Amino acid sequence: MPELNLTSAPAHLRHGSNIGQPLTRRDGVLKVTGQATYAADNHPLGMLFAVIAVSSIARGRVSFLDVAAAKQHPGVVDVMTPEHKPQLAIDPEIKTNPFVFRMEALQSNEVRYANQPIAVVIAETLEAATEGAALLAPRYETQPPLVGLDAGASFVPPVVGVGNPTENHRGDVEAGLASAEKQIDATYQTPPQYHNAMEPHAIVVQWDGDTLSVDMPTQGLKLSLARIAELFGIAHDKIHIRSPFLGGGFGSKGLMGGPPVLGIMAAKLVGRPIKLVLRREQMYGPVGHRAPTRQRLRLGADGEGRLTALDHHARTVSSTFDDFYEPAADASHTLYAAPAIRTSHDAVRVNTGTPLFMRAPGEATGSIALESAIDEMAWACGMDPLAFRLQNYAEVEPISGKPFSSKALRACYEQGAARFGWAKRSLQPRQMRDDAGLLVGWGMGTATFPALMFQAEARAAIRRDGSGVMEIGAHDMGQGAWTALAQIAADELGLDIDRVEFKAGTSDLPDAGIAGGSAHTATAGAAIHSAGAAVIAKLAELATGDEGTPLFMRAPGEATGSIALESAIDEMAWACGMDPLAFRLQNYAEVEPISGKPFSSKALRACYEQGAARFGWAKRSLQPRQMRDDAGLLVGWGMGTATFPALMFQAEARAATARRSAATARA
Repeated sequence: MPELNLTSAPAHLRHGSNIGQPLTRRDGVLKVTGQATYAADNHPLGMLFAVIAVSSIARGRVSFLDVAAAKQHPGVVDVMTPEHKPQLAIDPEIKTNPFVFRMEALQSNEVRYANQPIAVVIAETLEAATEGAALLAPRYETQPPLVGLDAGASFVPPVVGVGNPTENHRGDVEAGLASAEKQIDATYQTPPQYHNAMEPHAIVVQWDGDTLSVDMPTQGLKLSLARIAELFGIAHDKIHIRSPFLGGGFGSKGLMGGPPVLGIMAAKLVGRPIKLVLRREQMYGPVGHRAPTRQRLRLGADGEGRLTALDHHARTVSSTFDDFYEPAADASHTLYAAPAIRTSHDAVRVNTGTPLFMRAPGEATGSIALESAIDEMAWACGMDPLAFRLQNYAEVEPISGKPFSSKALRACYEQGAARFGWAKRSLQPRQMRDDAGLLVGWGMGTATFPALMFQAEARAAIRRDGSGVMEIGAHDMGQGAWTALAQIAADELGLDIDRVEFKAGTSDLPDAGIAGGSAHTATAGAAIHSAGAAVIAKLAELATGDEGTPLFMRAPGEATGSIALESAIDEMAWACGMDPLAFRLQNYAEVEPISGKPFSSKALRACYEQGAARFGWAKRSLQPRQMRDDAGLLVGWGMGTATFPALMFQAEARAATARRSAATARA
């Protein structure tokens, strides 16, 4: 497929910023007109179709596959089985880093869960491959499967989530419960959930000698590239992955699973391009899911409704062959102040595919249990659920005692209650009805999610014609990343968005991190910000260092540093909800900040005041997009400060007045 063009977009007026403009999404027209090319839309010349045959039992081994019958079907080219497959460079059971999970690559005839891949049929058409898979008619030696939250002996896992401690505590929970005037002891159970996205997992793959071309949806281009490289023993620069569009992911496309690896193996086996797409029902098993939980919460409160103890224990499951444990109890770490808090986990092993990351792992399951328990505790205390939450509002992180970097939850509660008319809510149930006389229930809940950022890189360039290029291996699952990141790129390059070529979605571009944890815009955006600042600084360095430019020797260092500093000061002012001039005056330096030495002279405060008065700065709106000129066009006002040292250099001069004076006297 041709590389994705993400540069064309409807023209718009730029009033000082690309961010915040009412743009049409840069991928929107392609998607609504059917021109967006998803992985399975690719059809390289000579392509064959591969279909996975999956187990119909949850535990045992495959004792027979009728490979001969499948191969006799017209159109079937080959059947890949544990006995007939290309060898991988490493065992797929080996975990080479914390983000590698064991997968099914036909390494044996053992069946560890229902829907596990047990063979791959390769054919000239999708229909032939599908029918060939049905003709395999597998037979099994079965064993009783381990199912459910009481499947076997429980154990305490070494960690939960991504390296989180299994248990956290502060204070004496049992003493806190014993001293409480009111207690609840409640158990909540959440079912397994499967992130079965609109676009199923798919791969189109083509080998050219030891070079591999891959079209697949992925939330982590570089993670996928690294996993393919180690499994097949080829260099990173021999692999090219294209992933311009994802039809949803919710975490399931973040890490490399077994099905795409089987597609690559199939292409290697037959020496032709292969397309492999999971059927909808095959998504339940080999590509992760959210594990079930059973959570017990014990809460105690005093006579004024203040929590005396909070104990949150969660049981979850993992597969029989790998480890991922839903960190559900961790939801109780941050929200409510109590002198005694304990969170803990245990687990059992079951015959399912390994649970993995699914949208807000831990927070989603833990929040529903915690918030239900908080509502029950409020009811036990005879308190409104909002009033109970405010009574137990955490001003610092409850377990560690560390301050929050920012927290506006109290204001959120107050504004939400005012807008919703919460004061009209009856404390007693079944007291509120609508105009038709139907019962109405009002409830509330609170959820938290960490503000994550990952490591990322971007590459920027300014062209001779004044246009710019920003390159980053970013991912767009439909959340609008192509548009948001292109806007950030344009602003960091100081250009209109239509003058910036934005490249993303391929593995040969700089690593953008993983598109997960609600962190992709922050992660990739920060890398774009740094790349843009660096290229502007380089441009200024070239301009001030080139004798052929009017800027030669003009403020080296000051020119580049001031741009970055003043941009950061503006962003900090915005984060503080302050006018940029007021923020500068608030942080005005009366002495040199690092040395503490007094300035020989400084009239910047007077300069600020006079400039603001002459410009009419008091009329400036703090909120963006609020100011217009007489023609109705949006107007943006900004400011900046720059310094330059008052320099003097050593010099010499020769006096020649004495001879002239003597000559004059003689005349």
